[in-house]
Amino acid sequence: MDKPIPPSDVACALVVTTVGDAETAQRIARTLVDARLAACVQIVPGLRSIYRWRGAVEDAAEVQVIAKTATARAEALAARLREIHPYEVPEILTFEGRASAAYGAWLVAETAG
Repeated sequence: MDKPIPPSDVACALVVTTVGDAETAQRIARTLVDARLAACVQIVPGLRSIYRWRGAVEDAAEVQVIAKTATARAEALAARLREIHPYEVPEILTFEGRASAAYGAWLVAETAG
């Protein structure tokens, strides 16, 4: 049986975006981790997006990028992502949450600026 995760005061954020291919996702992930804006970036291939763009319904293969960071670094991460993202209008979604104590401590340490 799973044990519940005890509450923690460690704030964290997930910043989510999509890109057109794995190579771009890897470049963005390395850039964010190297700059200590993200402690970890997950790359999720195989995403299919259907959306309206410039009056037409589009259907595109995409790769999802999920960056994990300290809440205090989320704004800087999103700003850097806007600079390096290849899309004209990039999806940049930020979700705030809480991390378990041990993971949260690691996340904060790895994103200390």
